[in-house]
Amino acid sequence: MELINNTKFEVGFTLGMDAEARERVVVVAKGTYDLPTIDCEPDLAAEQLPLVLADEFTGEPGFSATVHESDFAPFKPRCDVVLNGSAYAPQGHAAREVTVGLRVATMRKSFSVVGPRTWKKSLMSVKPSDPQPFVQQAIGYDHAYGGRDVSAKNPDKEKSYLDNPVGTGFYPLTSRSDLVGKPLPNSSELGTMITTRKGKNAPQSFGVIGRNFAARHRFAGTYDQAWTDEVFPFLPVDFDPRYHQSAPPEQQIEYPRGGEKVVLVNLTSQGRNVFRLPTVEIPVRFTDEDGRQSSCEAVIDTVIIEPDMGRLLLVWRASLALRRDIHELKRCVAGPLAQE
Repeated sequence: MELINNTKFEVGFTLGMDAEARERVVVVAKGTYDLPTIDCEPDLAAEQLPLVLADEFTGEPGFSATVHESDFAPFKPRCDVVLNGSAYAPQGHAAREVTVGLRVATMRKSFSVVGPRTWKKSLMSVKPSDPQPFVQQAIGYDHAYGGRDVSAKNPDKEKSYLDNPVGTGFYPLTSRSDLVGKPLPNSSELGTMITTRKGKNAPQSFGVIGRNFAARHRFAGTYDQAWTDEVFPFLPVDFDPRYHQSAPPEQQIEYPRGGEKVVLVNLTSQGRNVFRLPTVEIPVRFTDEDGRQSSCEAVIDTVIIEPDMGRLLLVWRASLALRRDIHELKRCVAGPLAQE
């Protein structure tokens, strides 16, 4: 299939299988914008970032936070809102604790961020140190509550915090003496500060939830012997397309149409930023080998805000169910038809 790009964005396509075992061609467009400093729609960036082909991490895959997921998800039922960045102390004056907030359309989320802390010796036991003052503090799931702990006495014994296996501060197998010097999480629910090394604490971040997080892998379906014998290579019957959502549930919104208000609080050195999502339509038209045409409108299903980089990323997606295979399609045009 020939892909004609009539947009100003990066465009690509892939093949995917839906829950009904139909093969689909998936067309993806990705736009990079400069982050505005005033209440307006952003300008297109001079450099357009390429489509992400494979998940990207802060460190070792599976043991560190996901920064960007592959842009080639087959389908997302809702729009993911993701922010990769830092908390900033107001007016550049170092603070021990800051409240950060993000609003995109109907989505609102806030949490507390503190400076670096570690476990330290106390008179009778160990306790968390006071937060160090900061001007800028990274926020992400590797800085949020969670993680993986291994017993010093029995290295084969380990526990992971399934709500955030890549986080910090979960030490149920670590002795008190070995706890000294270990870091605590930098984020927590509003008005709280995590002071325990085990138990249930909600990880706080605006980033991508990994494919192995409890909030996500429960949608992946059942891959047992019955699936191997009777269903493979198709998706299991209990697969839920919500598995493809990379943002936590509270950061998922209806597909934006453009013009939606975005508010950042203490996520840049300005303190508060307000702008609007850009209004862009991307029609997609397919032509098959017999000259028949099918058209649809790509939808925005991923919003990525990266204030430290001064950029906003939007991903549009459209797909078409194939009757046979990709060879039945002759051409796909992404973008305004007037530019063909």
